[in-house]
Amino acid sequence: MKNNLVAVALLLCISSFSQNKKWSLQECVDYALENNITVKQSENVLLTNEQNIIAAKGSFLPGVSASAGHNIGIGTQRIDIGNTQVIVDRTSNSTSFGVGANQTIFNGFRLTNLYKQSKLNLETSQLELDRIKDDVSLNVVNAYLNVLFNKENLATANAQFDFSDKQLQQVKSLVDAGVQPRANIYDAEATLSADAQRVTLAENNVTLALLTLSQLLQVPFDGFDVEVINIESPSETLLYNNVAPILNFALENRIEIKIAEKNIENAQLNTEISKSGFLPSVSLGYGFNTNAFYTNLTQNEGAFLEQLNNQKSQSFNLNVNIPIFSRFQNKTAVTKSKIQEENSKLNLEQAKLNLESNIQRAFTDAKSAFKAFEAAKKSLAAQELSFENSKERFNIGVMTSFELDQARVRLINAQASLINAKYDFVFKTKVLDFYMGKSLTN
Repeated sequence: MKNNLVAVALLLCISSFSQNKKWSLQECVDYALENNITVKQSENVLLTNEQNIIAAKGSFLPGVSASAGHNIGIGTQRIDIGNTQVIVDRTSNSTSFGVGANQTIFNGFRLTNLYKQSKLNLETSQLELDRIKDDVSLNVVNAYLNVLFNKENLATANAQFDFSDKQLQQVKSLVDAGVQPRANIYDAEATLSADAQRVTLAENNVTLALLTLSQLLQVPFDGFDVEVINIESPSETLLYNNVAPILNFALENRIEIKIAEKNIENAQLNTEISKSGFLPSVSLGYGFNTNAFYTNLTQNEGAFLEQLNNQKSQSFNLNVNIPIFSRFQNKTAVTKSKIQEENSKLNLEQAKLNLESNIQRAFTDAKSAFKAFEAAKKSLAAQELSFENSKERFNIGVMTSFELDQARVRLINAQASLINAKYDFVFKTKVLDFYMGKSLTN
């Protein structure tokens, strides 16, 4: 009972901690890399490849096997007793033991190339695991920034709601003072209701963004939240001045290029393995056997151990297999391997083209995003001045509440555009950092 109570208390503490914990960006990325199912599956592929290397090494060693058998024969046999032949029941027992060994001496370098290929497969799988981890990290960063984006939108919506609430109170005071008509109260109340809807929509968007991130991390959504990173107004220093350094670094270091290069090596080894079919193979074998035999029709058999000792035999064999005609199987295998080599080289060229295209697009997108961000800043500054002017005109009765609300809507749209442009620019610079091999969590 005491142990059960301690366990329950510990679970409650862990549950309370997980509900109150706010995940940082680094924690999200680290957790995803440790627990993502695709990552774990790729790690299991590595373990399989390690076993394949051990198996390939073992192919160079001789194969040894032992055998043991016992046979019982039951039947009848015609025997001579004096001048008469009679049929008697016959039971025989035969026991045999054997040990054999076989060693491949030469098989056209097939075993050597298979061993090289197993090591190459391990290297390729490691690169593939690194590529998957890169993709997972980028997806987590994108989802995390999406949460921050929606949280900032929610803060803006709440600020607008508070302003509309104060504006309603001000309109009521002006109506009570006889400065404005009562209809303005209805307009202010409608504006407050619209802002309340915006708050609700913004809250739903935050919830959905958190849900997406929690599902990506594969953690319970209940109580899940993240730390808010204060993303200041980004500057042009985040941009790269020239796309050439990014391209050069990526072509030399990106994982997808290295995987394509490894695939070429693998295809070349497949060709060498196929060529081994044209070469002779040589193997050496050794066998040791002994047996003992008993029947109920004679009493002259030796003792069991004596028979095993007297009936020992050893055998040595050298086998040479020279291929003469394989019905074009070897020829077609080599030809197909060479075709695969050419395809692997084409795949490398395609990977380079795809990488260059993606980087050029990312670089252009980042420049465009920065221009959009700068334009959004100027637009917001203009709308803020316009709205302040509209408020003053409204307070002195020169502008109607409808016109004030239109100015406020323009301000809200400008604020939303700036937030969207800011996070869009930040993420697109992260994509460029990704191609440059920089950390995504800084």
